Amino acid sequence: MLAKRIIPCLDIKNGKVVKGVNFVGLKDVGDPIDLAKEYDLQCADEVVFLDITATYEERDIIRDLIERGASELSIPLAVGGGIRTIDDFRTILLSGADKVSVNSAAIKNPQLIKEAADEFGVQCVVVAIDAKQREDKSGYDVYIAGGRENTGLDLIEWVTQCEQLGAGEILLTSMDKDGTRDGFDIDMLNAVIECVSIPVIASGGCGGIEDIIDVFKKTDCDAALAASLFHFGEATISDVKEECMKHGIPVRRNK
Repeated sequence: MLAKRIIPCLDIKNGKVVKGVNFVGLKDVGDPIDLAKEYDLQCADEVVFLDITATYEERDIIRDLIERGASELSIPLAVGGGIRTIDDFRTILLSGADKVSVNSAAIKNPQLIKEAADEFGVQCVVVAIDAKQREDKSGYDVYIAGGRENTGLDLIEWVTQCEQLGAGEILLTSMDKDGTRDGFDIDMLNAVIECVSIPVIASGGCGGIEDIIDVFKKTDCDAALAASLFHFGEATISDVKEECMKHGIPVRRNK
């Protein structure tokens, strides 16, 4: 079994890391570079910079932060937010990022996934998906623009198409669970994992180390992403990895 990854996510707005509940009520957490460097020291497997309002505000990519992060971190850096074209992929990768996470633009132009995979390799292409269960419990709808707009697109149909187009992995965020700290959305994760063979990163709802243990035991997800747990100093990545090893979950050992 491949080692499971522990990934801190830094939601960035106006150059600062923020955190909210169900995509609203954002609070300032700190400087992204300082936080990312601390997570690097704690042996995170990678880190995600997500500019959460770039697409909605139609702003340019946070290139200066990417360059600083890439120059000061020893772990892989994934970057999302504001990606619209293949040139944006190129800009982010040339700035030093290892992966590009695309969400809204991929839904508006699915061929962007294929173009990026063909030019840069599937390992660089992460499709981020924000999904929410329908009121009638019949499935999950995909949202864009930072959770502001329901596309009406079915989650399972979309992830299947993403894999066919060449996505290297799926970053799946449960909008119902985001920031609630009630645990990951196990049912939604299993529904997606059953229909694709590419790695799936669990996101949304982590409230404690036990939630990360739970998601690895109850799903075949490849990685767990968390924010509040790490940002507020309630646990370190090292703490999480030690607990994973106690439960027989394979992780990359600390430095």
